[in-house]
Amino acid sequence: MASSKKLKPKKRAKPTKRIGIALSGGLDSVVLLDAVSKAYPHDTLFALHIHHGLQKQADQWLIFCEQLAHRYQIGFDFRLLYLHDQTGNVEARARTARYDALIDLCEVHDLDHLLLAHHQNDQAETILLQLLRGAGPSGLSGMGGRKELRSASGKQITLWRPLLEQNRAELEAYAKRQSLQWVEDPSNQNPHFRRNAVRKTILPALSKIQPGAIANLARSAQLLAQAQTLLDRLAHADAKTLMQNGALHIAPLITLQAKDQASANNVLRYWLKYHQLTMPSQERLQAWWQDLAGTRSDKRLQWVHDGRTIRAWRGLLQIDPQLSQERVKRGEWIFVPVPPNSKQAGLPWDWYQAALHNKTVESKARAGGERLKIKPNTPSKALKNLYQEAGVPPWQRDIPLLYINQELIAVEGLGVSQSHLVHQGKRVWPEWT
Repeated sequence: MASSKKLKPKKRAKPTKRIGIALSGGLDSVVLLDAVSKAYPHDTLFALHIHHGLQKQADQWLIFCEQLAHRYQIGFDFRLLYLHDQTGNVEARARTARYDALIDLCEVHDLDHLLLAHHQNDQAETILLQLLRGAGPSGLSGMGGRKELRSASGKQITLWRPLLEQNRAELEAYAKRQSLQWVEDPSNQNPHFRRNAVRKTILPALSKIQPGAIANLARSAQLLAQAQTLLDRLAHADAKTLMQNGALHIAPLITLQAKDQASANNVLRYWLKYHQLTMPSQERLQAWWQDLAGTRSDKRLQWVHDGRTIRAWRGLLQIDPQLSQERVKRGEWIFVPVPPNSKQAGLPWDWYQAALHNKTVESKARAGGERLKIKPNTPSKALKNLYQEAGVPPWQRDIPLLYINQELIAVEGLGVSQSHLVHQGKRVWPEWT
């Protein structure tokens, strides 16, 4: 099925923020779509659907959502996700993959905001689940109404949950008044999933014991979120001398841990949150402290947490921006035009175009013994030495090298060969992306 085409935006004096709406086809997202479509111009809206391939009806849900978007005269796009491994916490993996896909769709369609249809009942379920797993204030804060996200390319996207103050009964009443139609996911009835068990068993029981239990749980989440804000401020103050370009200095962190375990844990959790990673369990946190206590300055330490690699190297605890293998697999060398009035050097346009025509622009893996001159009036140096001088970690040295006319021209993380750089005329700058 082809994705729907974007509607051409109308000319406005000022650029209008574009809004993406996560549309599953269920009651919550259909209500959100209807309400938002009444409040904003349709040419600023885009419905985004994620096809998980986990249900037989998934194809019908996709068709339903596409037709619904057309009915509202807004843009539509979708992503197909397939979870090959059906063992373990399928629910959590599907959720992570869904968020990644939504952010990617926002980037593709240049959307500034992403709206999700989570409501008060969802918040209460989340709090109870976090409580059952022994979460602290951060986990018990539940889902925030707003969150700043960044795509892989660095685009800033604001995530909103505008329905958090409404319960499901209110959404159902709205849907009936507006004569809305939606689809039902049969997996929501499966008690095998913990969230469904909480929804179908625990929350109804709590509501009988304490009227207004759902609203009270949501209120507690707000109070704990305020407490977490204060903890984050404290961690930020403690981390001023510990953090460097997103990395943590290990030695002072261990010193803090020996004097004040609670503050050290708070800093470590704050650092993970800074990198948009989930909070570790208490058991995992304790194991990390044991590993760090035995870390020497020359010892390499590596953990995998929330799909990201955490490494200790040269006295710093740092998180890979992304998995190196994925970066190598998906990346490519591009050539960015240098503005004519810029003082930035670049490769001559004509020379680059001739090489492109002759098919002599190539990416090659390191073979050993390569040398590069990245500074004027200095001799060329071996890549190994340049990597060490630049502090590029070993796991970030697998990017293919750029060759033009059989000559090494550029190395990601190091620079561009001085031999062909010019400061005038039409020119380009090579970048790995």
